Amino acid sequence: MNIHEYQGKEILSSFGVRIQRGLVAHNAKEAVDAAKELTEQTGTGWHVIKAQVHAGGRGKGGGVKLAKNLKEVEEVAGNIIGMDLVTPQTSAEGKKVHQVLIAEDVYYPGDNEPEEYYMSVLLNRATGRNMIMYSTEGGVDIETVAEETPHLIFTEEIDPATGLMPFQARRIAFNLKLSGGAFKEMTKFVMSLYKAFEKSDSSLFEINPVLKTSDDKILAVDAKVTLDDNALFRHKDYAEMRDIREENQTEVEAREVGLNYVDLDGNVGCMVNGAGLAMATMDLIKQAGGEPANFLDVGGTADAKRVEEAFRLILKDDKVEAILVNIFGGIVRCDRVAQGIVDAYKNMGDAVNVPIIVRLQGTNADIAKKLIDDSGFKIHSAVQFQEAADKVQEVLK
Repeated sequence: MNIHEYQGKEILSSFGVRIQRGLVAHNAKEAVDAAKELTEQTGTGWHVIKAQVHAGGRGKGGGVKLAKNLKEVEEVAGNIIGMDLVTPQTSAEGKKVHQVLIAEDVYYPGDNEPEEYYMSVLLNRATGRNMIMYSTEGGVDIETVAEETPHLIFTEEIDPATGLMPFQARRIAFNLKLSGGAFKEMTKFVMSLYKAFEKSDSSLFEINPVLKTSDDKILAVDAKVTLDDNALFRHKDYAEMRDIREENQTEVEAREVGLNYVDLDGNVGCMVNGAGLAMATMDLIKQAGGEPANFLDVGGTADAKRVEEAFRLILKDDKVEAILVNIFGGIVRCDRVAQGIVDAYKNMGDAVNVPIIVRLQGTNADIAKKLIDDSGFKIHSAVQFQEAADKVQEVLK
């Protein structure tokens, strides 16, 4: 589950991570009030106005602006709120901005020049261990740094038996070429950051940039946080941070009816029971010359109501040219699934406007095939995997 920058910073701050402070506003008047309150709290004279959307690269799209007085705060916030923000990580239509973060200016003058770093905490899937990835090149696209100057990217793997050790935090500070007070600040920052990652059950913390201020404070200027959905039962307060306006509406609807659905860009809709079979079905579609339009796992039950809901979700996608139903009847009997498909087709009528290929294998598969073949509807039945692939290829042509 993705959350907004200001929410990520709230989590970081609760674990002792120093952050760039700010307040959220939903309109220009609230933005001015927030700026006044922030000045009282922090003494900041300038304010940074940041669009709050689930996408990176906001600055490139005009979603991050500096305001030097209250009049500019009102003007800038008014322009950003309500805009369709297009960034390298959004579609061409962009994302509508519903709120902004009014943040303090942390690039104030002092004895030293401010420095920006990159830091993230995530799982290294190759080793099965968490790791901290960091670089002296902060404030820019880390992908570009990795491609052009890979020697400037460092990683620190964490042994799950011991957790992050203090010497590892010191090594990170050393590799970032810090010394004195900034060195101590960074080691404290890193230890707190990893604690926040672990205790919040997150799958990603990305801070770009981590800032060394002119007076050697280390703080998070940005915060991209992804929480593990499977752990939200342990974090009811984090679950309430979900902003469904930022999510795919079909996926939101699927979650509400208990279906596992992920929207993709292809032309063949998938309805499958079991995640492993769903992945194999997507490969099958690719081999047949199509592209999967979705990942949809209906789970262990596939009655008429559930099948109908699944069909309606798939058919919301205008790009879908065919639907492949691939069910293994282990827990659920194939004939019951077949009857559910026939009943759903009957209930939906003309709403089903694309070919449907049904492959049922397992308990009572022969009875299921007869039910499909005798239904009188435009449903193509298959028993073998290759047979289903051939039928997909046939209907796409």
